Amino acid sequence: MIEEYALGHEMDAKERYLFENTPSKVKKVPKITGSKPPKDQEAIIEGLLYIVGEDGLRIEQLAMALDISYEEAKKSLERLAMRYAKGDHGIELVDYGGHYKFLTKIDIHPYAQRLLDIAKTSTLSQSALETLAIIAYKQPITRVEIEDLRGVGSDMMLRKLQARNLIREAGRSEAPGRPILYEVTEEFMDSFKLASLSDLPELPEYSSDEESEDLFQR
Repeated sequence: MIEEYALGHEMDAKERYLFENTPSKVKKVPKITGSKPPKDQEAIIEGLLYIVGEDGLRIEQLAMALDISYEEAKKSLERLAMRYAKGDHGIELVDYGGHYKFLTKIDIHPYAQRLLDIAKTSTLSQSALETLAIIAYKQPITRVEIEDLRGVGSDMMLRKLQARNLIREAGRSEAPGRPILYEVTEEFMDSFKLASLSDLPELPEYSSDEESEDLFQR
């Protein structure tokens, strides 16, 4: 059975063909005794998609995580996508280059913009300022690089800053997986009254927890 086979890394086209058509040629791993598809399987997939955020999930990753076949994982994702395609949901499940992820439906955008226009008058949090500072000084920069510098997850913060038009996508890195690169926007420059990034304060030559506290105080 295909369920008894899996790979310890992301499949390329050849490996996927073997996985689906000739399992005897794929590296065999021990089958979990008494393993059954988890209950509420699609609810579990929802949770996993929420955890991975913008990175998305590949079908083979999901199959291995749930200990199910590639085809069963694919069908579950397709059923979930059909469910969210209905009009009573504000998000949808999309497939971008083999990565499944949740996105906001286009019908929500006018309301999101109205909300963001209201939110623009609110003060940015310290976490938001730290993230903006890292992007401004290091751009273009990936989410993983930002998280390495901050020491905490930044996926949700990046979404908020993008929604407020303070940062934007600036292409993709050549690193494995081609992660998204981020840079600040003209609105960021206007908000902090900067003519160019060279107007940013000089960074101290030492590292400390308080390094970013006064980055935007001029």
